[in-house]
Amino acid sequence: MNKRPTILATRDAPYDHFRKVEEVDLEFSNGERRTFHRLKSGGFGAVLIVAMRDPETVLLVREYGVGIDRYELGAPKGRIDEGETAEQAADRELKEEIGFGACKVRPLGTLSLSPSYMSHTIQVMLAEDLYPERLPGDEPEELEVVPWHMDNLHELIARDDVTDGRSIAALFMAREYLAGRYRPT
Repeated sequence: MNKRPTILATRDAPYDHFRKVEEVDLEFSNGERRTFHRLKSGGFGAVLIVAMRDPETVLLVREYGVGIDRYELGAPKGRIDEGETAEQAADRELKEEIGFGACKVRPLGTLSLSPSYMSHTIQVMLAEDLYPERLPGDEPEELEVVPWHMDNLHELIARDDVTDGRSIAALFMAREYLAGRYRPT
């Protein structure tokens, strides 16, 4: 595992084109009025990919998360670029992050990160029939790829370095889909 980066400084960030905070004035059905703040997402959306190396094994990545200042194990994910479909973005992100493309990519559903104060959602994609292909990515360092057996998800969620709720939910969605117990709407 790589040595954790050193935080050199922190400061309030200026507005950027990916995120902005907006005030939302609401009136509820009982007449109560409130103003809420929410973090508004920009861009064209995002994907989180459950990449199946074989029917029993998912490929995860270990990546530094600046929000919690440590390395986390989770599913590959990334932004959808202008003009891309979610399927195309998922395939590109796989090539950039784990060095594999996918012959089959299908949507499993959409997850929100924190619906109380963020508008951001991420599309969960299942990638199967993987083949080796690497594209240059935008990560500052190479990501460690970690195979994980789907029958051992209970062990994965017990780890200290697995806290991304979106990755955990996506893995269970994929497991239930692959077992025939879940069908996306």
